[in-house]
Amino acid sequence: MPDRRQLLALGASPLFTPSRAAEPPAAGSRLIVSRLDGRRGRIDFQLYLPQGYEPEAAQRYPLLLLLHGRGDNMSAWTRIKSVLDDLIAAAVIPPLIAVMPDAPWSRRGGYYVDSAHVEGAPVESLLLDELLPHVEAQWPVRRDRESRVVGGYSMGGYGAMRFALARPQVFGAAIVLSPAVYTPLPPAGSSTREFGAFGCGHALFVDALYEASNYPALLAGRQGQAPALRLFIAAGDQEYKHPDPAESAHDIDMEAHKLFSRLSREPGAKAALRILAGGHDWSVWQPALREGLRWCARQLAW
Repeated sequence: MPDRRQLLALGASPLFTPSRAAEPPAAGSRLIVSRLDGRRGRIDFQLYLPQGYEPEAAQRYPLLLLLHGRGDNMSAWTRIKSVLDDLIAAAVIPPLIAVMPDAPWSRRGGYYVDSAHVEGAPVESLLLDELLPHVEAQWPVRRDRESRVVGGYSMGGYGAMRFALARPQVFGAAIVLSPAVYTPLPPAGSSTREFGAFGCGHALFVDALYEASNYPALLAGRQGQAPALRLFIAAGDQEYKHPDPAESAHDIDMEAHKLFSRLSREPGAKAALRILAGGHDWSVWQPALREGLRWCARQLAW
């Protein structure tokens, strides 16, 4: 009989709740697709389960939340299964469970924020207040912040940065790849302005909402005893170069440097920066994720 998560992936009712004891141990790692019909809307997601995963065993696993970029979907992360397999097999990181949500909101340009636009969605709340508790209830993951890492690329890099800073009690570290973290405001033509993520009512983009959501405001609001911040930041040396020299500071490699520089001066924060050969693509993100996971494992004493 298929288990509950398989049935949800096929569109069955979430009221079906067979015993998890029926799920056999996995000989190798695997990816499964699931769905949550939450209070605020539907969330599709996939999970990585490590080799030897046993749902009824006493072992609890660290959690890795991975956020895809604008226009992509959760399947973009399937290519990193071998990265996780290799790092776990080499004992660089412990066996973990990775959660890869789909982000269709705002025409796949929702930037992982709670949008006030008429066609927006409360994406941050959906993922952190509904999906995360659901995963904790259904799969044997650890629930302390030191056992949770959030990562993402491009739009997902912005999301990973924001989740780490806005919810420091939730995540112990973040892996921020080619992040779309424009300061003080995004350049003309940026997708951050196009889809309503930072809009209100019928306005697609409101300067003040964007500024309040970005890292300068989040860091300014940190309290003296706030939890430690740990961010691994990476970008490519061939990221898109704005043709207008006046906007060169918004090249993503430059923005990555600015984020690193700001965090390096923040009490209670630790940051690392890597510039890799390549552009705004997986030639950078796959090796950067590998190195970022190594860095996080050291920082969190996994």
